[in-house]
Amino acid sequence: MSTQVDAASVSGDPALLRIEGAIATITLNRPNAFNSIDLSIAKKLEQLSADVEASDEIRVLVLEGEGRAFCAGGDLQTIGKAAAADTIAPVVGELLLHYHAFITTLRRMPKIVLASVHGSAAGAGLSLAFVADLCIAAEDARFTPAYSKLGVSPDGGGTVGVVASVGTRRAMQIFLAEDTFSAAQAYQWGLVAKVVPPTELKTATRELAHRLAENAPAGLAATKTLIHRAHVTPIEQQLEAERDAIIYCMHTEEFRIAVKKFTSKRT
Repeated sequence: MSTQVDAASVSGDPALLRIEGAIATITLNRPNAFNSIDLSIAKKLEQLSADVEASDEIRVLVLEGEGRAFCAGGDLQTIGKAAAADTIAPVVGELLLHYHAFITTLRRMPKIVLASVHGSAAGAGLSLAFVADLCIAAEDARFTPAYSKLGVSPDGGGTVGVVASVGTRRAMQIFLAEDTFSAAQAYQWGLVAKVVPPTELKTATRELAHRLAENAPAGLAATKTLIHRAHVTPIEQQLEAERDAIIYCMHTEEFRIAVKKFTSKRT
């Protein structure tokens, strides 16, 4: 399946979906607002992620931002108006209802989610970059926690992705003691899989996405599930889950073909 979306014809959409074979790309499309998250984009992201999850053909989902930034975080215009009108609870509550449904889908879907980051990834944008299964970044990418500057706590899965990647102490440092950090620093901390020159980001993202999409669907889905549950699952249950998953994968046609190909080389 290959679906090309004409960006010009849908330029008013706050997020766009493009599908090329086994790889889907969701583009945050509020460049004039640095792709900040308001209710319109939250609803659209929830819808598009559900479409990707429902497809049996898609194996990899790429997340990217249009314009000069990946995502500048929550839309402070919206939040500021709500604060002035004393409507924070209903306004932010509805926004996060849809946005957190999107984040939940990213973690649940049996596809690998790859964030492709350039420019600024701040607040919820930082959270999105690191709640994805993998992150590739341009050398000019800057990660800004932002939450502590505003006197608030993280959202958008920030404490999920960051803590799982770097542990509790480093996560405390990132969210409470870092103003901003570079792509190189994020790579050293294990938050980013690869750092490339800005002009090479799209090509490098496409190459990594294709490499990930070469994995058999059953093995890919099972690996993602096992890894994400490992830190909260007792060892006995985790080993049982590993047993059940590998046996399930071994019943697939992809496994039979791979074993036959491997053994034929040794005879």
